[in-house]
Amino acid sequence: MTYFSDRERGERPRTADEIGEPVWAGLSALIGARFDDGSFGIDFPETCPDGFGPVGTDRRAFEAVMRAEIPDLPESLFSYTLDGQPQTIEILDLLEFCWHHVGEPIPGSYHSFFQHSHLGFDRDQGQQKFSDAVNRIFSRNGLAYTLTGEGAIERLAPPVLRQELTSVQFVTGESELDHILESSRRKFLNPREEIRREALLELWDAWERLKTTGEGADKKDQITSLLDDAAGSAFPKFRGRLEKEALELTSIGNSHQIRHTEVTQEKVERTEHIDYLFHRLFTLIHLILKTKGP
Repeated sequence: MTYFSDRERGERPRTADEIGEPVWAGLSALIGARFDDGSFGIDFPETCPDGFGPVGTDRRAFEAVMRAEIPDLPESLFSYTLDGQPQTIEILDLLEFCWHHVGEPIPGSYHSFFQHSHLGFDRDQGQQKFSDAVNRIFSRNGLAYTLTGEGAIERLAPPVLRQELTSVQFVTGESELDHILESSRRKFLNPREEIRREALLELWDAWERLKTTGEGADKKDQITSLLDDAAGSAFPKFRGRLEKEALELTSIGNSHQIRHTEVTQEKVERTEHIDYLFHRLFTLIHLILKTKGP
């Protein structure tokens, strides 16, 4: 469903990284409703005492496995209080866990003695409904995450990069370079900051490797050829700007702790700085690959 405000003003920008208390309360209530209707009984069934099949969710079994797989969750997880709120990364892990263990409950025969229905389940339908509900909350609160149809939380790239990162296919003519670029792209969409930092490292590795892909050419000759192709012979001023950008990005890689960890190098600490640097280099590499000669 869409709300009037979405139709009138458009969706909120999806740029927020942290899940706050109101969003967590909504997500935990969403999960609680799946406990109540037996949705998690597909994998953690509470069974009929007479042995006629699932009638709900065995919450103790669910939580035991959940805590074994996500050990940093707070004890008061579903208390709807601030001290019961997990960190954002743990909430995202929890949502993935729930997706993998949810199904749409389908009431079957009614057992009058215990006053319960025996349940069947449709896993695909349950997972789709769960994804839709989670993604609606993400969207309405401007969160830069999506729960995919494979049950993985992906971080939405900054709007300026979003289309390119979701549609790009790397065909450089050099399989290892293609692999590094694709790995960097996937890692940049990961919600974990440390994984996005790895994406930045791999992108800088790809940049250095790109300079050596020309047959028999040294780095200087190869980057000259690549920038010539990217600018075109009719645009010498733009060619000069590209060269300055290429030199600056190489300098950034050498002076910050991206590819190396010398104590004299400055760390890239903030997620906004990771986004900014990834955007700058990815855009240049993308331009070069689109205009690269044979």
